[in-house]
Amino acid sequence: MEALPLAFSSGWASGINAYLVVLVLGISDRVNDFEQIPDALARWDVLAVAGLLYSMEFIADKIPYIDSTWDLISTAIRPTAGAVIGVLLAGEASTLDQAVFAVVGGGTALVSHLIKSGSRLAINASPEPVTNVGASILEDFAVLGVVWYAVEHPRAAAGIAAVALIVGLVALYLLAKAVRSGWRRWKRTEPRPPQYA
Repeated sequence: MEALPLAFSSGWASGINAYLVVLVLGISDRVNDFEQIPDALARWDVLAVAGLLYSMEFIADKIPYIDSTWDLISTAIRPTAGAVIGVLLAGEASTLDQAVFAVVGGGTALVSHLIKSGSRLAINASPEPVTNVGASILEDFAVLGVVWYAVEHPRAAAGIAAVALIVGLVALYLLAKAVRSGWRRWKRTEPRPPQYA
């Protein structure tokens, strides 16, 4: 259960960019041979596929509406990746521990993925692409920073990921409320066709 904070942090990050999580964990293990990171993530073939998919996501994530399509496709991929990474981090633990790690990794990835997807839908309402590119770069730096920090300081990184998750949920709620309010105002001001008696 010592690796549970790393599973939580990795799950949060996988919900945003699962391929970058695999790259950071795999490269960290390849460079320093960390005991808590499974060797499967450091295999060259795994790193090559993760690198290719990350480069595709890096481009798709910065193009308005393409990013939302990519997020839709990733709805099945990101939580699954979070769960698989969680199981790998559990190692040869009991089946119950592996299930707990899978639920923590996959569940956290699902919540953070929904936050990312929802915020991206709101950002796409803006006609300019600058906010989209900025959000994507910020997400990549957050994933890179939290996972890299989690390798050395898993509990502190899990705390950071938990705060980010809570802030994301509150921000998404407020954003949804603002969008709903704007939609209602727009519906009230919409011109109505003349009615004849």
